[in-house]
Amino acid sequence: MDINMSLIGQMITFAVLIWATMTFIVPALNGALDERAKRIADGLAAADQGKASMAAAEKRVEAELATARERGQKMVGDAEKRAQLVAEEIKANANAEAARIVAQAKADADQQVTKARETLRGEVAALAVKGAEQILKREVNVAAHADLLSQLAVEL
Repeated sequence: MDINMSLIGQMITFAVLIWATMTFIVPALNGALDERAKRIADGLAAADQGKASMAAAEKRVEAELATARERGQKMVGDAEKRAQLVAEEIKANANAEAARIVAQAKADADQQVTKARETLRGEVAALAVKGAEQILKREVNVAAHADLLSQLAVEL
């Protein structure tokens, strides 16, 4: 075999191999590569869409948090107002109760003063009767009467 013949045989074999590769293998590889490129592009588009939806979700979360904070602050403010109203109501009730107790104590004190006056009047009357009795037991004498009245005044 001549080198030239073998070279021509190799060239023919190489040409058949190139033709078979271009006809059968390259279109299958191009299809697989195109399909993979399409899947990668779809994945990148989905990732971009996911990022966009994530950003939108973060915005919604921030808005909800702001709304929740505002509601919480409003609730705290309302609770403080209610607590202040309740405290004022309790103070008013306590003041009314204190006024009622003071009025009751004044009434009791007035009643006790009246009772003491009545008791004192009774004792004064008893002492006056006792003094009159002593005056009547002794002889009627101006000096003796003055002496007894001064003793009665000291006792009162």
